[in-house]
Amino acid sequence: MKITDAKVILTCPGRNFVTLKIITDQGVYGLGDATLNGMEKAVVAFLESYCIPALIGKDPRNTEDIWHYFYRGVYWKRGSVTLTAISAIDMALWDIKGKALNTPLYNLIGGKSRDRVMVYAHANGKDLNDTLEKVAREKEKGFLAIRVQSGIPGISDAYGVAKDSKFYEPAHKGLPNVEQWDTSKYLNYLPYLFGKVRETFGTDLHLLHDAHHRLTPVEAARLAKELEPHHLFWLEDPVTGELQEGLRLIRKQSSTPIAIGEVFNTIYDYTTLITEQLIDYIRMPLVHGGGITHMKKVADFASVYHIQTGFHGATDLSPVNLAAAIHFNMAINNFGIQEYMPHQEIVHEVFKINYRFKDGFLSVDDTPGIGVDIDEEKASRYPYEMACLPVNRKTDGTMFYW
Repeated sequence: MKITDAKVILTCPGRNFVTLKIITDQGVYGLGDATLNGMEKAVVAFLESYCIPALIGKDPRNTEDIWHYFYRGVYWKRGSVTLTAISAIDMALWDIKGKALNTPLYNLIGGKSRDRVMVYAHANGKDLNDTLEKVAREKEKGFLAIRVQSGIPGISDAYGVAKDSKFYEPAHKGLPNVEQWDTSKYLNYLPYLFGKVRETFGTDLHLLHDAHHRLTPVEAARLAKELEPHHLFWLEDPVTGELQEGLRLIRKQSSTPIAIGEVFNTIYDYTTLITEQLIDYIRMPLVHGGGITHMKKVADFASVYHIQTGFHGATDLSPVNLAAAIHFNMAINNFGIQEYMPHQEIVHEVFKINYRFKDGFLSVDDTPGIGVDIDEEKASRYPYEMACLPVNRKTDGTMFYW
């Protein structure tokens, strides 16, 4: 079997998605997600100018060797654009392998460790009452785990909270919007918010929260400690991932579980965090973390240190990635939880999916490979529209982490 062709499909059914399609001489093709929110065309350029020409003639079954060809074989390694392209290639190759062997992806990476995967929803409220209503709404849908984000009194913008009644989508058309931030108001409000959520919904519901990289280590330690009585499932990205030593201070001060890494790209971003057991969940998704081949190594390494997975799964990742993540989560032993933000219905005009949600869990059928397909004709009806994630400034104008 040889790779004879590959193409990149860039489409915007409500938001931008990049899909790589690799085609073989036996008529079998595979799909990989290559979406990188706000940087879609950078990935497209890398795939089309270098990766696709280098793929032609290779045996798609040699996933390990091809992965290292594109990672180890080049001088300029790592980075979100490079690893997103490699992830898409790897995902598509595993899809081909599953189809050629007439078996679902999970059978190729260990078989089933479970029948379904627990997912968490998002409850994003403009204020306390709205947030409680959103939590109740997601609980009624059957979710057992809910990430709670709320508007903060005195702050005009809050991560995760839409300004209108539409579904939250952080990327906006054109150049980035500028948002505002005030750490002290946030730190004073969060323990109160979660106290009210626990008072309303009791202790059985799994609660999560994303600080979105915005705290210093000592601020994050304070928040993690003050949230301990509310028994969070995890506190996500309490500090920016560049300074990994900052997680040591949080760990010394609090037993609140920590999840980090949705902006990471390789196992090398995690070595200190894993070996020192500074985190509890890895957030790096398949689509940005090297695909199946590399993420299997990361998950296995983490399992030795009692660390579980909790893959990023926002709507800026396509159904191809979500289905692949479900397969992956079904197979590995140290699965923790999967983020789940349902795509808009318009997305399903372009992508045919093979997974379903029921009672707080996602499951996938036994379609060979990943099991998701794309309608190229319908994809062509939704041309790319430039959209960027916001930038963030403190209330005094200082540039800050978004």
